[in-house]
Amino acid sequence: MVLVDTSVFINYLKGIENFSTIKFDDIISKKIHFGINNFIYQEILQGSATEKEFKSLYKYLSNMFFYSLKGKKSYSDAALLYYKCRKQGITIRSTIDLLTAQTAIENNLFLLHSDNDFTNIAKVTHDFKIY
Repeated sequence: MVLVDTSVFINYLKGIENFSTIKFDDIISKKIHFGINNFIYQEILQGSATEKEFKSLYKYLSNMFFYSLKGKKSYSDAALLYYKCRKQGITIRSTIDLLTAQTAIENNLFLLHSDNDFTNIAKVTHDFKIY
């Protein structure tokens, strides 16, 4: 099971071909179960350039499988993940990326991404799996 990050969806929907979008095509063609979380959902929608594009993305994403965080402890665990990264000299720029990584960890998912924050998080914890 794979959590697909905003960084992949944006490029995929724009028709940009790179390592991550090729992997996403592979996931789709092999019918590997994938989904998003609420944070990815919001990021994709807020990137809409027009109301028409928003409505189209809304319709497309409404059929997506959503993974969730488990509760209040998830947020403190994400903050702890940030602390562990900082302790190793790594600054994670996005709270959303930490919460997305935490979603993948808690749901035992691989994360497909195109964002250096996730590569850096994976250096700090073995619980976080990159696709």
